[in-house]
Amino acid sequence: MASSCIGWTPLLLCLVQLLHFHTHAASASGVHPHGHANLTRHHSAPWLCRPDQANTLLTLKQSFSFHPNGRFPHDLESTTTLPSWKPGTDCCLWEGVGCSNSSSGHHVVTALDLSGFRLNSDGIHPVLFNLTSLRMLDLSMNNFRGYDIPSVGFERLSSLTHLNLSTSAISGQVPIGISKLTNLISLDISDLSNDIEDAEDDCDIDAISVAPNYGLSVPYFHKIVANLSNLTELYLDLVSISSSVQDCFKALAKSVPHLRVLSLGYCDLQGDISSLSRFKSLAVINLSGNSHITPGPFPEFLMNFPNLRVLQLSGINLQGWFPRGTFLSKNLRVLDLSGNPDLSGHLPNFSNAASLETLWIDSTNFSYDKSSNCSNFKALTELVIDGEIISTNFRSSFGMLASLRRLTVIGLDSPRQLESLFSWFGGIKNLRSLEFDSCDLSITIPSSIGNLKNLTSLVISESKLTTQTLSSVTNIINLKFLKIECVDECDDSFFAIPSAIGNMTNLERLHILNCWRSRPIGPIPHEVGALKKLESLVLRSMGLSGRIPSTIANLTQLIELHLNENYLSGEIPASLFILPKLGYLDLSQNQLSGPIHEFDGACSCLRIVYLEMNNLTGQIPQSLLVLPNLTTLDIEGNNLMGSVDLASLWGEKLTSFSLSYNKLTVIEGEDTNNSSSTYPHQLMEIGLASCNMTKIPKLLMHAKYVTYLDLSSNKISGDIPSWIWDRWNYSLAWISLSHNMFTGMELNSYVIPFSNTLYSFDLSFNRLQGSIPLPSSSAEILDYSNNSFSSLLPNFTLYLSSTAYLMLSHNNISGYLPRSICHSPLEVLDLSYNNFSGPLPQCLMENTFLRIINLRENQFNGMLPSNISIGCQVQTIYLNGNKIEGQLPRTLYNCTNLEVLDLGRNQIADTFPSWLGGLLNLRVLVLRSNKFHGSIGHLEDEKYRGHFSSLQIIDLASNNFSGKLHPQWFENLKSMKQYDNRGQIIDHTDILYQDSITISCKGLSMTFERILTTLTAIDISENALEGSIPTSIGNLHSLLLLNMSHNVFTGQIPPQLGSITALESLDLSSNMLSGEIPQELTDLTFLSTLNLSNNQLDGRIPQSHQFDTFQESSFDGNAGLCGPPLSKKCGPSDIPSETHLKNSSHGVDVVLFLFAGVGFGVGFAAAIVLKLDYWISWWFHIFRILC
Repeated sequence: MASSCIGWTPLLLCLVQLLHFHTHAASASGVHPHGHANLTRHHSAPWLCRPDQANTLLTLKQSFSFHPNGRFPHDLESTTTLPSWKPGTDCCLWEGVGCSNSSSGHHVVTALDLSGFRLNSDGIHPVLFNLTSLRMLDLSMNNFRGYDIPSVGFERLSSLTHLNLSTSAISGQVPIGISKLTNLISLDISDLSNDIEDAEDDCDIDAISVAPNYGLSVPYFHKIVANLSNLTELYLDLVSISSSVQDCFKALAKSVPHLRVLSLGYCDLQGDISSLSRFKSLAVINLSGNSHITPGPFPEFLMNFPNLRVLQLSGINLQGWFPRGTFLSKNLRVLDLSGNPDLSGHLPNFSNAASLETLWIDSTNFSYDKSSNCSNFKALTELVIDGEIISTNFRSSFGMLASLRRLTVIGLDSPRQLESLFSWFGGIKNLRSLEFDSCDLSITIPSSIGNLKNLTSLVISESKLTTQTLSSVTNIINLKFLKIECVDECDDSFFAIPSAIGNMTNLERLHILNCWRSRPIGPIPHEVGALKKLESLVLRSMGLSGRIPSTIANLTQLIELHLNENYLSGEIPASLFILPKLGYLDLSQNQLSGPIHEFDGACSCLRIVYLEMNNLTGQIPQSLLVLPNLTTLDIEGNNLMGSVDLASLWGEKLTSFSLSYNKLTVIEGEDTNNSSSTYPHQLMEIGLASCNMTKIPKLLMHAKYVTYLDLSSNKISGDIPSWIWDRWNYSLAWISLSHNMFTGMELNSYVIPFSNTLYSFDLSFNRLQGSIPLPSSSAEILDYSNNSFSSLLPNFTLYLSSTAYLMLSHNNISGYLPRSICHSPLEVLDLSYNNFSGPLPQCLMENTFLRIINLRENQFNGMLPSNISIGCQVQTIYLNGNKIEGQLPRTLYNCTNLEVLDLGRNQIADTFPSWLGGLLNLRVLVLRSNKFHGSIGHLEDEKYRGHFSSLQIIDLASNNFSGKLHPQWFENLKSMKQYDNRGQIIDHTDILYQDSITISCKGLSMTFERILTTLTAIDISENALEGSIPTSIGNLHSLLLLNMSHNVFTGQIPPQLGSITALESLDLSSNMLSGEIPQELTDLTFLSTLNLSNNQLDGRIPQSHQFDTFQESSFDGNAGLCGPPLSKKCGPSDIPSETHLKNSSHGVDVVLFLFAGVGFGVGFAAAIVLKLDYWISWWFHIFRILC
């Protein structure tokens, strides 16, 4: 790897520092040495290392990848490719390897230190455990991609004294084999990723990516430590420990007598910490983030620990007053009491203030001591403090803090505090890093901030800002790192980045991100080209518009450029592709257009290029396809055209590409090369959706380790070949062959032999028949919808052990739904539009995971499950079009999250379920075409106040409801009464599913993929309701659809209906209504469907606005009506009063014609929508096109 391309060399030094950097700047005290056992490398050794150990290391090297793969968000660009690890050379001289003499005369490998190399691998390769002579093993700060830590193997490394697997993206249970490493002195399997992000900014930390550990756990703590009597350092931060605090401390006291470092931050510990008092030799204590620790006062016994250097008790429910006594230890360096809001104390009269280097007291109840006018915080280098502590006399009370280098202020929200703070800044000559979190900086920051000559890092997050704020910041001319993130409450004008940004010529990293605006807010100033030292420019999700300034070509030190998720337009400057050090280019999700011009990329360092979701046209330039260092190319979702020969894509390093959703035609070309050296063996991610392919390219067979395959939306027919799972059964995680014309699959059985657990397996929208084949290893998403499958395996639920989403809709599947479905971890179950029959399993809604149940249009019968307990998580139930009978189970009330209930077209016999009104999230209720009877609720009682307040759609049509409608019933419908309904979406934000509504109108249907609160409807037609129409309906200002037809309503049409100004469809036909049509109905200027036929109305039909557009059929069957559009003319007595005409409002003449014809029915269908949620689909960016 050429150093000129990478530019990461200084960062390795920082990583080395960070390995000795314990939480919140403990490096100065040397409390986290991660010791290397004083092992040396013998560069002049007369013998080569043992050949078997050299081979082991070479095999281990083959398991690593050194370049990012787009599928994995935490993949790293390695700091080394281990070039010294070559066959035939002495492995004792290899990078990261240490050797010692052995009795056999050979050198043996005793140390393997790959820490901070940022290597990527699918788990820890078991060959590692052949190095049984190891005494020191450090794999920290690498990326094992969330794979489980090996359950066996560590017990073979019996000579180990130091084991470090921290921050290396591993998961699973800590293996019991570690307990057999009786020589261990230091054990670290913690996750330091948060600490690294908080470390010194002069290390350029923001450029260092680390991969956090994934769900490590210790189920039997006492067994792990039982034999570790030599252990002195134990780091288990962010490892879930099931034992109580008392049991952990008891096990440590019994088995680990010499412990000096105990770090158990964020371990889910519970219980009382008083038993910690027996560990007086401890120098480092970290219990932070264990929010279930029993609340209590600060443990004063800690003040008697003579060797204490680091004490971290953040967020453990400390209460009362911090003691005024003095710590026995004179070397206390780090004290973190943050996140304990009930802990009080005084500053600056703080015990051991003179030795403290790091102090975190934010989110506590500390205050300064007004009676004191001096401070002895002479050594303090880092301070995190609440803004409310700062006042006009804070500076004199707290002192000058001459050594302070890093300051974080949280929750500063008053002008006086701001003035005091900046006055104080003037006296802190060594301040280098400043962070504002949740502060109100909308008041202009004094220009004197420019006097902070040594300030190199400024971070502003979750704070209010203005244009003047950023203008003031540009006065800090020595700033190297500026980061503004997720500023939700910024003034829009702030994002017009001032041209003065060009004065900050020392900037190396400029990040303004996640401050999305719904409209364009201005261009990137061309002055950004003056920032010649810039290595990283991130202006993401800001609403920037205009062209990419050509001056960016002046940024010759730039390593990464992120301008994605904006409104940028125009062509992409070709100069971006030839910036000498640029390795990462992301221009995705903009409005860029025009062709991508050819460029001379022979010396380009570009490795990762994201151009997806723009409006790019023309052909793909050959120079883009042959970039020498290219590993990832994503150009999906554009308008690129022409033919692409797959063979032209095979670069030496390409691991990920997507050409999906363009106007391209991908061809395989002829394989005239007899050598396999040019085949894409390293290819892992393939996106070829909507590429006009008629067959699966055979060249793909040569890829050895494909993890992501998208061939959807093509014209591929025939059988799905078996080599897909035969070749990639250990690697494939995501596969979509949907929207093709496949008719079969090459299978030996209906269990597909995948060894790797899949994320998504999608065969939807094909022509597949027979029994549904299932992956043997299960998959989180299984989609077989819209095929012609006819059956399921008898034991199909055995293959749903990891399945959250099962979609089988629109097939011809018959049979029963087995009870075993209840034991699967399903969140979404969609069996709609099939031929399932029999009763529903009584246990179905006992499943604590299930959120969406869609069984509509089947033959299910019997009664609804009644075993519904408190804690039911179901949000949506679709059972429309079955044969369900009996009553509604009252236990359905336990589903407090229920939003949509569609039981239409069944045989349910019950009274109106008024009790459902207590479900405050219920928005859609469909009971049409059943056998419901009685009155529609007596909601005038006080106990029913607020019932159905969120309801936006109610369909009770075609039942046997009778009696009068009570005015209070409509008064409760608060969601329909809002004038300015902005339209909340019924959107299951944490799952990959969205509701849809289908509204039918005279045989025509329109489907809305999301149900909005702006889509409001009431249908109570075809019942036996009587009496007058309640005037309170007129208060439902946001109602769009109202159908009260085919009942026995009498009296006049309430003029108050004219107040429902949003109404688009009104059907009062086939009742016994009398009197004149109210002139107020002409105020309904959005009304596109009206049916008043078959009543006893009389008088002149109003002539104004929408009434001029209705046909004669809207008024048929009313003998007393006259005037257009009827042929019957009116006499003088039929003329409406002048008062009514004058009072008719002159509404908007623009009409939204959503519905045509008379009569409508509201029915519901479910839609599966795989959407890109940036935290869920981070490694499947192909999903973006589906949003």
